Amino acid sequence: MKRNAVYPGTFDPITNGHYDLVRRAAGIFDQVIVAIAANTHKTPMFPLEKRVELARRVLSDLTNVEVLGYSGLTVDFARQHHGTVIVRGLRALSDFEFEFQLANMSRALDPDFETVFLTPQEHFTFISSTLVREIAVLGGDVSQFVHPIVEAELKKQRRV
Repeated sequence: MKRNAVYPGTFDPITNGHYDLVRRAAGIFDQVIVAIAANTHKTPMFPLEKRVELARRVLSDLTNVEVLGYSGLTVDFARQHHGTVIVRGLRALSDFEFEFQLANMSRALDPDFETVFLTPQEHFTFISSTLVREIAVLGGDVSQFVHPIVEAELKKQRRV
């Protein structure tokens, strides 16, 4: 039986921590779909199309990874794309409570879904898209936190 995983998030922008989790998930599952949420409750720095483009470029070396944008419920998206597992990242204990609620809500919406939690390598645990955006907007160096493609796009945003 083929195991397809969906890794949802806003990826605004995709970071080296995200890449680490996708790479490791790609080694566990037959296919990983990075599902980039439109997320109407946040005001992202990058529009959905740009976030999808950046993720596709950053993840292009991973042959069993597909990047798609979506809106709506994650479980509906996963079902439409034959996902059976939702992958979520846990950077710190503070992430656990929210992620635990999401996992249980997903299971309540569709009992056939499992959530798998992956932890990033230690040197990625403090990286978040929010902090990367803030550092970039204030003119800081984000090169150690994101792929050079993303760094270039962040620099362009700063000039706008």
